[in-house]
Amino acid sequence: MTTATLHVYPGQEAPTALLADKLGIDMQGIDIHTFPDGESLLRVHPGEDTAILYASLDHPNEKLIHLLQAAQALRDGGAARVVLVCPYLCYMRQDKAFHEGEAVTQRLLGPLLGPWFDRIVTVDPHLHRVASLTQVFPGREADSLSAAPLIGAAVAADPALKNAVLVGPDGESRQWVAAAAQASGLDFIVASKERFGDRDVRVSLDEASVSRGRPAVIIDDLISSGATMQACARLLLDAGASHVEAMAVHAVCSDADLDKLEGAGISRVRSCDGILHPTNAISLAPLLAEALTRETER
Repeated sequence: MTTATLHVYPGQEAPTALLADKLGIDMQGIDIHTFPDGESLLRVHPGEDTAILYASLDHPNEKLIHLLQAAQALRDGGAARVVLVCPYLCYMRQDKAFHEGEAVTQRLLGPLLGPWFDRIVTVDPHLHRVASLTQVFPGREADSLSAAPLIGAAVAADPALKNAVLVGPDGESRQWVAAAAQASGLDFIVASKERFGDRDVRVSLDEASVSRGRPAVIIDDLISSGATMQACARLLLDAGASHVEAMAVHAVCSDADLDKLEGAGISRVRSCDGILHPTNAISLAPLLAEALTRETER
């Protein structure tokens, strides 16, 4: 039977500790020294047969070179198998050139990370123009997990959200809100959106009236600026919703954006802990541990 070790990127110890507890293995830190010219010297603790590296890839540019260094060091230290757990996978939204001269960064991830990792595990990546994560990482095991059932379970367990209606703020959110509705046993509706800029959107919600007298929970994969959720919340409150909350898999919105969400009438914002954020309220550890159990039991 092989043994596995879990290695955590600096600063992400809190969610990784929850995962280590679920898997029943120890967590090892990674030491990074930065030289005056900006180069890095990285040192890992020796890995076992299988080395699991936890590094969520928000603010990714510096992390990417660190991942390559860590994978190299783990293999040189004796790991026969290296698994990357990145709850948030960067550069997935740059999946085409929207304007002349733009780099399609999604196509770089496979050649960059694939040679160093035997398996990549992530949560709700942006797969808009590809059918599966294996197209991004050809020839590698690639798992795209979904946190939507965890969000649905959190809604169902909240007494303040009894008989809530779940709301997708645009067409792309349908897959998440539908899965959350299935997990919670609640109704859902989906808005439509026109985008004119990062913070300039027009939202319509023909079925808003079903929220009258009920709590409404807006659910999406990512809260970036929050502009779409703000517009959706106003429509729900105008339609008579008793109160509006927001939940997302990943949150990258700023404190100023959170203030604007509150100003639009959203009373509470919650996210999963794949990206460290003040709104974190749902642990991804159970979801990740279920996917990683076979790595610890080989």
